[in-house]
Amino acid sequence: MQILQSEQKLGEVIPNIAQMLRRNTERLGDHPVYKERRGNGYQGISWREFYTAVVNIAANLRRYGFTRGDKAVIFSGNRLEMLEFELAVMSSGGVAVPIFANYNREAAELLIRHCDARFLAAAGEQQLNNISPELPLHTIFVFDDLRDRRFANLVPFKALADSPADSDFTLSFEAAPQEICLNMYTSGTMGVPKCVQLTHQNILSQRAAMDRLWSIDHHDRFLSYLPWHHSFGGIYELFTALHNGAVLHLESGSGKDPRMILENWKLVQPTVFFSVPKVYQALFDLTAEDQETEKVFFHPELKFIFTAAAPLPEKLSIEFEKRGIPVLEGWGLTETSPCCTITDPQLKREPGVVGKPIPGVTLRLGKFDEIQVKGPNVMAGYYKNEAANRDAFTEDGWFCTGDIGEFTPNGLKLIARKDRIFKLSNGEKVIPTELEALIQKKCHYLSFALVEGRGKDYPVALLFPNRHLFAMGDQEKPPFQGCRCPRNLEELSQCLHRCLKDANAGIGQQFARIKGAVLIDDELSLEKKTLTPSMKVIPKQVVNVYSAYLEDLYRARNPVKEKVYIIKLD
Repeated sequence: MQILQSEQKLGEVIPNIAQMLRRNTERLGDHPVYKERRGNGYQGISWREFYTAVVNIAANLRRYGFTRGDKAVIFSGNRLEMLEFELAVMSSGGVAVPIFANYNREAAELLIRHCDARFLAAAGEQQLNNISPELPLHTIFVFDDLRDRRFANLVPFKALADSPADSDFTLSFEAAPQEICLNMYTSGTMGVPKCVQLTHQNILSQRAAMDRLWSIDHHDRFLSYLPWHHSFGGIYELFTALHNGAVLHLESGSGKDPRMILENWKLVQPTVFFSVPKVYQALFDLTAEDQETEKVFFHPELKFIFTAAAPLPEKLSIEFEKRGIPVLEGWGLTETSPCCTITDPQLKREPGVVGKPIPGVTLRLGKFDEIQVKGPNVMAGYYKNEAANRDAFTEDGWFCTGDIGEFTPNGLKLIARKDRIFKLSNGEKVIPTELEALIQKKCHYLSFALVEGRGKDYPVALLFPNRHLFAMGDQEKPPFQGCRCPRNLEELSQCLHRCLKDANAGIGQQFARIKGAVLIDDELSLEKKTLTPSMKVIPKQVVNVYSAYLEDLYRARNPVKEKVYIIKLD
């Protein structure tokens, strides 16, 4: 059986979150740990002030009956109060359970009840409106300064943060590395979210591994928008900053507006940036508007950018590399805390190759080339889901990721999610992600492509336009050399005919090539449940929502409400 592991050994792992916080407070004291946008600039809080607040919150939680092992759901967007509360819970023997701030009542209550939380911290009115006063919660803390008579157990957050801790109170410096401190729900791209139980060692072993691979310290500046209820932002980026003492600047637009990100970028001038391809694409599109914006974005102190969740288009990688800014890509899952592999910036990036394992992590290929993982980053297991636990681990203790891959000289190459591979009516097996990647590589004007054909005679594709690019208005200058620069969707559908034929030519098996596609004037969204809260595409739901469009590609005559352009290739 093939094995892939790092040539470097894992360094010393800090035993628990409490010791990490104490260590950084002792060495960084008055240095800022966190900053938020206020007016025309960023203001923040020092490590000493931050640590005092965390200790106060942890001590006062005890006064409200919080005991070791208790769970606290955090129903909030990124903000200082959320960070202080979460770390207070994790560093005092409790288990923090962050959930998406914009969940509706059904989704929020499902997770709150499932995780058996006794306590909840809510951002404000929006979140309180999406939970019932009948929930079996001991106490609800609210970050915003408000009262709500519906909840008899509501306590203002100030009661925790502003009251000094008892003089004999300390954080749980003795907590064992294997103690669970964080429950994080998966993004649910393949179905109902699972509750992943993570330990101090899971989280902090990642930091010890990355210390071997890059150099980040208190001189670095992060501009952060990735949501903390999700592993990429809430574990990987957040604890990279905290562990190394880098200053975490909260992006005031929550990453939703590329122009706002650039405005904050000018103020912060981040030295490293963690993001997803969709946002990098939008930011790069804006740099094409004028040279000054381009200079601001590609400033000389930018050490590297980090991308995950989906492959960064090759053309974008080239633009960063031309300017001497390394592009790092990682791969992993919430269950692996999350990072398993990282690309080497010294090597030319290859499509689909996500690098070699980080120190301490070992990969192997199991049945059907499914990637399996072993290491200190692998979760303790799913909470209250024994069936999923049985499926997730092999008899000899390896975690089964559900991703299909292969090992190359430059590391792991991702092929597809096991669930995405389908069979045609003739029994031939199709890996749709290969063709999807080729299509999106060909056309910058598409935001997403999905290839489907389960049980059919041939594959077809659903295509969604990059509306932001059309909305920019400047259609004279193509974003990349060789692009025909369509001015509207009709022109895009015409030039896609050639691009799709070219993409088909890159697929070796004739049966795996698409025979038709439909360009749909619509966007994937949280509302339609075609995107997860972390902006990942949910393929199964895309197929459900747009089933009529797919059927029409197989000669059905379903009425559809959005404007569509059919592209026939046979």
